[in-house]
Amino acid sequence: MNRIQVTMYSKDNCSLCVKAKKALEELSEEYPLDLHEIDIYKDDELLEKYQIMIPVIEIDGIEVEYGIIHKETIQDYLSKIQKI
Repeated sequence: MNRIQVTMYSKDNCSLCVKAKKALEELSEEYPLDLHEIDIYKDDELLEKYQIMIPVIEIDGIEVEYGIIHKETIQDYLSKIQKI
């Protein structure tokens, strides 16, 4: 089974980011996720693009959800792409 590339755009001291990462870690027990966390404050372009949206969850290059992350929304998306 192919690994699913998941990128989480975040920043330090972000409680929503902590909750999102926890949800992704829980989902990684069920799905083969390769999770990469990127701090938007280390890249000016990302900071400009995402500053009021974080956390942003991107799966295989598609922005799936941002802001308040719902584990169920990510899980639904993962289950759909696994069927493809």
